[in-house]
Amino acid sequence: MAHTFDPAGREAVAGKWGWFVALGVILIMCGGIAFGNLFAATVASVYYVGLIMLIGGLLNLAHAFQVKTWGSVVYWALSGACYAAAGLFAFINPVLASSVLTFLMAVALIVAGCFRIWVGFKLRPLAGWGWIVIGGLVTLAAGLIIAVGWPVNSLWILGLFLAVDLVIQGLALIAFGVLAKG
Repeated sequence: MAHTFDPAGREAVAGKWGWFVALGVILIMCGGIAFGNLFAATVASVYYVGLIMLIGGLLNLAHAFQVKTWGSVVYWALSGACYAAAGLFAFINPVLASSVLTFLMAVALIVAGCFRIWVGFKLRPLAGWGWIVIGGLVTLAAGLIIAVGWPVNSLWILGLFLAVDLVIQGLALIAFGVLAKG
């Protein structure tokens, strides 16, 4: 089923193209600031993850008292307490938390890369299967590079990912805004 975009919606987006471009420029500037101090960007990333985990943990703890009759209050309370403790840990020791997060990211990239390579070879009779394999190899290589540099790279790798993401999102919004104007 093909998706069609409402012409009125298209005009509304085209009328706001400047906002997309402005947001893109701001994101690129934030990415530049992050590139300028990767350690500070890493700590900011850890604080963000820590805050999300702390909020999630507190919500799980509150939820535990709402499910008293289910007989699983202990599960919900322990789950919430673990999340909240992990969130607090990120604030108490962001450098060690960044080391743990970097290690988990390396493992996740290695596993995802291996899986993508396997899927690519399973798709071998189809055209384009090689691109899946190449994508998997790049993901695997990124994971291995991070793993080889761990734990030293934990001080900057999360900040680098944040900086790159901010710049790429900024460029995407500028391109979208300029093309939407058209």
